[in-house]
Amino acid sequence: MMERTEENSEVDHPPSPPERGLLHVWQSGGHGEQLSPERVLLSRPVLQTALGENHGLLLSQGGLVYSFGELFWRGLSVPLTAPVLEVSLQGRDVVRVTAGGFHCGAVTAQGSVYMWGENTAGQCGQSSNITVSEPSVVSVVDSEVVPPVAVRVVDVACGREHSLALSSQNELWAWGSGCQLGLVTKTFPVYKPQKVEHLAGRHVIQVACGAYHSLALVRSLSQPLSSTPKTVEKVKRERRWSSGHSFVSEKMEASVAEEDSHYCPLGVELSDVSTGECPRRSVSRRSQIAGRSPLNSSTGSVRQPLASLGKSHSEQNSVCTKLNFDELSDQTDFSLKPSSHWKNKKKFSKEQDLQTLLHKLSVHPIEIPHTPNSTDTESMSASVDSCASSTPSSDLYSSSYKDESPPKSQTNHSFGPYSSSPVGVDEVHLCLREQSQSLYMENSSSLSDIREKSTQYRRRSLPGIPSHGSPRQHHYCACRTSCTGQRSGMSEEAGDGLPCLDTEVWSWGRGSEGQLGHGDQLARLQPLCIKPLTGEEVIKVVAGSHHSLAITAHCEVYSWGSNMCGQLGHVNSPVTVPKQAKLSEGIRVWDASAGQSHSLLLADGDCVQPVLLYCGQQQEPKTEESDTPQKGQRSYQKSPNRSESYTVRPTLMPFCMEIGYISSIRSGGQTCALLSDQNIMGFVSAIHELASRERQFYCWLSSVKKVLLTPLRTREGVNPCLGDPCTRLFFTVCEKFTPLKLLIGRHSAALSYFLYDLQSCDVTSLPLIIRMDYFLDTFKEYCSSVGDFQVMGGFQSLQKLSNDCLGSKHSDLHQLCVSDSGKDEVDLVSLLYWPLQQLHHYSRLLLKLAACYDVLTAEYQCLHQGCGQFESLSSSLLKKKKEAEMTCNFWKTHSGKTTEVLRLPHRRVVCESSHRNLTLQNAGRFSNHWFILFNDALVHTQGTIPSKSFFSTYHIYPLTCLWVKPVTENNNGLDAIKIICPEENFTLVASTPQEKNKWLRALNQAVDQVLGGGGHGSSPGVTAMIRTASYTFTGEGRFKDAQYTGQWQAGRVHGRGTMKWPDGKTYTGNFKNGLEDGYGECLMPNKALNKADCYHGHWKDGQIHGFGKYKYAAGEVYEGCFFESQRHGYGMLSSGRLARSSSSVFIGQWVHDKKMGYGVYDDITSGQKYMGLWVDDQRHGNAVVVTQHGLYFEGTFKENKMSGSGLLVSDDDTTFHGEFSDNWIINGKGLLHLANGDFFDGEFSGEWASLKVTGTFSKPAVDEPTNKERNNTLALGQYVVPAAQRWVCVFDECWGRLGCEAPGSGQRTVAWDNIAVTITTTRRQTPDLSKSQSKILESLELIPQHEEIVTTANYDHIRRYLTKACETPLHPLGWLVETLVTVYRMTYVGSNRRLLRQAVQEVQAYLTHFDCIVRFLFPGLPDDGSVIPDPPTSPTRCRHSFISNTMEQCVVVVSSSSLLLPLLLPRLYPPLFTLYGLQEEQDEAKYWERILRLNKSPDQALLSFLGVNEKFWPVWMSILGEKKQIVSSSKDACYVSAVETLQQISTTFTPSDKLTVIQKTFEELTQEVKPLVEENFLWCMDDLFPLFLYVVIRARIRNLGAEVSLIEDLMDPNLEHGEMGLMFTTLKACYIQIQQESMM
Repeated sequence: MMERTEENSEVDHPPSPPERGLLHVWQSGGHGEQLSPERVLLSRPVLQTALGENHGLLLSQGGLVYSFGELFWRGLSVPLTAPVLEVSLQGRDVVRVTAGGFHCGAVTAQGSVYMWGENTAGQCGQSSNITVSEPSVVSVVDSEVVPPVAVRVVDVACGREHSLALSSQNELWAWGSGCQLGLVTKTFPVYKPQKVEHLAGRHVIQVACGAYHSLALVRSLSQPLSSTPKTVEKVKRERRWSSGHSFVSEKMEASVAEEDSHYCPLGVELSDVSTGECPRRSVSRRSQIAGRSPLNSSTGSVRQPLASLGKSHSEQNSVCTKLNFDELSDQTDFSLKPSSHWKNKKKFSKEQDLQTLLHKLSVHPIEIPHTPNSTDTESMSASVDSCASSTPSSDLYSSSYKDESPPKSQTNHSFGPYSSSPVGVDEVHLCLREQSQSLYMENSSSLSDIREKSTQYRRRSLPGIPSHGSPRQHHYCACRTSCTGQRSGMSEEAGDGLPCLDTEVWSWGRGSEGQLGHGDQLARLQPLCIKPLTGEEVIKVVAGSHHSLAITAHCEVYSWGSNMCGQLGHVNSPVTVPKQAKLSEGIRVWDASAGQSHSLLLADGDCVQPVLLYCGQQQEPKTEESDTPQKGQRSYQKSPNRSESYTVRPTLMPFCMEIGYISSIRSGGQTCALLSDQNIMGFVSAIHELASRERQFYCWLSSVKKVLLTPLRTREGVNPCLGDPCTRLFFTVCEKFTPLKLLIGRHSAALSYFLYDLQSCDVTSLPLIIRMDYFLDTFKEYCSSVGDFQVMGGFQSLQKLSNDCLGSKHSDLHQLCVSDSGKDEVDLVSLLYWPLQQLHHYSRLLLKLAACYDVLTAEYQCLHQGCGQFESLSSSLLKKKKEAEMTCNFWKTHSGKTTEVLRLPHRRVVCESSHRNLTLQNAGRFSNHWFILFNDALVHTQGTIPSKSFFSTYHIYPLTCLWVKPVTENNNGLDAIKIICPEENFTLVASTPQEKNKWLRALNQAVDQVLGGGGHGSSPGVTAMIRTASYTFTGEGRFKDAQYTGQWQAGRVHGRGTMKWPDGKTYTGNFKNGLEDGYGECLMPNKALNKADCYHGHWKDGQIHGFGKYKYAAGEVYEGCFFESQRHGYGMLSSGRLARSSSSVFIGQWVHDKKMGYGVYDDITSGQKYMGLWVDDQRHGNAVVVTQHGLYFEGTFKENKMSGSGLLVSDDDTTFHGEFSDNWIINGKGLLHLANGDFFDGEFSGEWASLKVTGTFSKPAVDEPTNKERNNTLALGQYVVPAAQRWVCVFDECWGRLGCEAPGSGQRTVAWDNIAVTITTTRRQTPDLSKSQSKILESLELIPQHEEIVTTANYDHIRRYLTKACETPLHPLGWLVETLVTVYRMTYVGSNRRLLRQAVQEVQAYLTHFDCIVRFLFPGLPDDGSVIPDPPTSPTRCRHSFISNTMEQCVVVVSSSSLLLPLLLPRLYPPLFTLYGLQEEQDEAKYWERILRLNKSPDQALLSFLGVNEKFWPVWMSILGEKKQIVSSSKDACYVSAVETLQQISTTFTPSDKLTVIQKTFEELTQEVKPLVEENFLWCMDDLFPLFLYVVIRARIRNLGAEVSLIEDLMDPNLEHGEMGLMFTTLKACYIQIQQESMM
């Protein structure tokens, strides 16, 4: 359904202002002065137009599509003034429209394709009808993937019999008929879109369709990284292509690359060919559809481009097609004259492949369809070399041909099927031989460019390799428009949003008019790269019916193909290779369109408003009768015949200046159209001016590079002329110029694309806005390189070099020079600085655009910000230019060998004291001091004669490490300035106060700028007192020759930084007042071992001080405390990992790098562990030694030996108490007690394994009473270091971290401040903390309330704070807990069971010391054993309590066990419980044996055996909520809840938690008994004990003896006499009873 008016479609959408999207249409061929485009009045702005041969489409705002013209598929002729709406496309959100010869296409925003119109060749993608009257969807599906997916299409192009689609993945799809599809198929028509496999894997940017040929703009493949300049041959070719003359081939290359020899000019791979039947095409039925016979044209002559080959080439054929030259004898006007001389023909390089092809063709002759008598002018216009397909990849060589040049004598108008007759084998042999000869003629005019490119270039020119895994890495561009002129798919580089200029143009299809651009008139079955256009930076391709155009980023137009009517813009015809169109000077083309016999060019002229150029046929106006087709009939385009009147070069269309700002142009058939905009508030003109200036700027940059930079850079004598430094700087200028040029070129192309779709693009998406940083950085780098070159005096030498090198090109260079100096010599300085002017234009135009918006809009803010950025950069770079000029003049004035040492490219002069306006304070009377302030340093020279630039000594002070301070208090009245440097300070005296202020301001500004500030200066003495900089020390001292990078404060290293010494020593960490202070990491090389010592830890006043970790080169590792670079305090030394002699670990106290005090030494090699006192690195004093063989020794040591009294116990409990003289050597009186009770008393000597005894042997009687005196003599613990004296160094370190010199002697507020500072500093210096750690540290930064009296309300807050503090080692309390755990495990893991008493006592000592620290931090805690009072208004909270007979409420009792044991014991539990298990091993063996036997009995039998009252025997049990009766055989069915509760005692760690489990067990037992007894039941021990004994037996607790002993030793004394104490006594009694229980 269609609507003849557009009012109905616009009910829901109000019309937009008529100033945008204005459509003008006119017919080509008339004289320019007489043309008056017709304005089409529509209520909506037109976004896009598309023109076919006799019809057109309009896309208006809102996605509405209108049709006009000869719509023969509907039998309508619609005038342009009343286009019909395509109702079926309403609501489809159409974003692109396109028109082929006689069919139409549309693309939606969702990527769907709709086609309608003529479908005789399948060009509409429908297999059912030969015409498609309504838009129908064309399914583009990628069946190569599993499962198949729909392809999202972003662009469509249409020819006469084919259609191409560009996907969002930048892949090409085709359907229709003919070789212009580029498909690997032998079946036509192709109704289902197929991927063009020869471009698979390539990034297709844009596609265009001619009548029977196709063009594609493709991104080039990555070039190899090489700095090799262009070869001479390539330079010659580029000059030939860029010249305005016809291409004349030179001598072919002597050798042919092997890869090219696999392909003939048709794109067919010669090595893989076979025979096959050619598909036949049905006759075109356009005339039948239109309802009339085709027109008979008697005036047009058929053009045969190959007729000029004469008789010697009478059988020349494009692809084995025979030509009848006798029938074309009257077409001498279009014949090609053969070459005047022939050279020796080359043999076919693949003779074997050719013979194979001939053999296969002889078996299966090719059938060539012949056209019956017809005067269809469309058929007459087609090429005789039309090849429908090729299938090289499937080893099948087949083609279809359409002879569309019938003999003039045939007048039959019938439309019967094609007749066909096979071609003889001899004819085919002759055709192929003639073809092979013509391909390799050295001076063939038709194949002049076959091997013109270098070998490295050919690989990129071959057709793409078919692949089944095409890349899918690109995204759909919402602003992409169709190939017919609007903005095409822009290629992006590195995701920066700018188009790619490294492009190639590929073509395929019929080439009878040279429209493929390959230097011949042959057809191409596959896409093939047009070599001359590679590297020309093509940004758009346009296809006319039989000619092609390409627009480059340099605003040049290349054209090729049919030039019968001058549509190529130059006089030579035909043209088979791209050649630059003739344009007037100053014309820069940025858009083009092509029709049947004309071309339109949209260009920049002298003004901002675009100009329109026309080239093509010019005819007298036709009469209305002959020009207007009848209704219901279609008008057929004739073949391109030579026009009697046509333009020689593109001419200006005068009306273009009257219709506004043209944004896009269209051509189709003989019709032209354009879209224009009125200048609304200056917006449109500003956009056009921005794009025009950018294109002009890019052309200027390209010319500068071509005329000046490239010739000078490639000149061999550039180094001797400029010198090494200037040569490198000149190359840097060239290197920075190239990115600038590339950026501007890509930006100009992007702006052209922006203009194509101006109505739908957002101004904030301008590259100047979204890529602003890229522009700013590129201009900065370029300006800096030019300034450096100027400072070093390079322009003087470059001027001379350019005069000698350029020669005749000086006139071109004068034209590029924009300065009005009036000199004959070109000012190269102004020339290379000229790009900076573009920044001001950016700022001005962005401000002009911003003025079109309200100040509150986002567009205004964005544009205004961009304006400010570019204006600021422009001012900054102009200032840098002046600085470079001033510095250059300074070096000219003070030239000399001595000053050259100070001349650096990046250095700029700020001011200098040559007129003695500044001198050194207290300088000698006859001494000369010259101060020069550069942008990076202050230079002080002595013995200076400034006029002669001579000085004897000089010193450079980098500004990064220079501090300026005005001297305000000076009794002498001198205007002084104090200069502070890392290694020296001095005072400068100015001649006047004005000079002082001048120098002070200059110094502050220079320092501010070098530190990254704005360079505006600061208040005197305030400029960056704290900064980050690098400096190398030169004076004597610890830092001599060291290089420092880090923070400074007033001339001294202060803060975090890195110091590197020449010998390899490196320190990275904190400094304070010029010395290492705080946390730092240091590497100290050990030359003897060729390794380095490594220290990570704290420093103070340049020395290792505090806690840290030191890794020695020998393999030892010390982790502990240091004092003045010595090990002092607590520390652990591990050695032997890399040493072969021994492996040991010492943990304990150090004093001045020696072991002193209590410590544990574990000799892993000998298996002995020493736990005792040390003096001067020797074991001395009381100690305990255990061995891996079970020996236990406690006694006294002297000078590393066992000396004096001692107690030795073996693994079998044999005990000796006596005198020792050396390690394990007994000598003196003693008592030896054997395990069976016997003992020896007397003199002993020798080693323990072989003792000599002189004394009395005693065997005690059975009834002899215990000898208490002897037992005390053999008791353990007599020589053990008291637990309170162990690990005092650990607690002293904790007190030190709190800021206390002695335990409890510091200030509490200082302690809390130290805690907060430590945590805050650690958070800042440790960025890789986990979220949980960060959360804990954040909560610990807040100092809790610690001065107030502790009540039950805030007691929990203290407990929670202590819990968090002990979880992180960054807190002093957390470090204390972690260290105590380390020393405890080091002492007792894997030790003797006889150490249990010492281990328990050590835990209790920990609690005592820990409790002192906690009470120091929280003085409000009550005394140990006191009750915490309740707050007046808050309820009582109870956690650990006992029941009072006089009080019925719960109370909280404070004790170290209840508060601190839960923090320590869970971490100490494994080694401690292991010792308990070893100690109770024998008793638990008896207990476990009885547990296993008793648990074999059923419940009732066991209850009866234990004497449980029968009233407590359960009768029912619950299983999954269901009650079941307990029978005599039931087992583990009674008191299940109480048993499971008691089993949880093994999962707890602290005595309080274990007691809680026992209490819950009694509660569960009581709950289960209640249903069996009376309400007021009370337990008595006679009833409770047997029943609880049953629960203990059924619980099967493996180490119950160890559990009982641990609870008994560490239980809170406040709980011993309460309810929990009674329950614990019951459990202990059960354990004892089980051991003594007789068997059942």
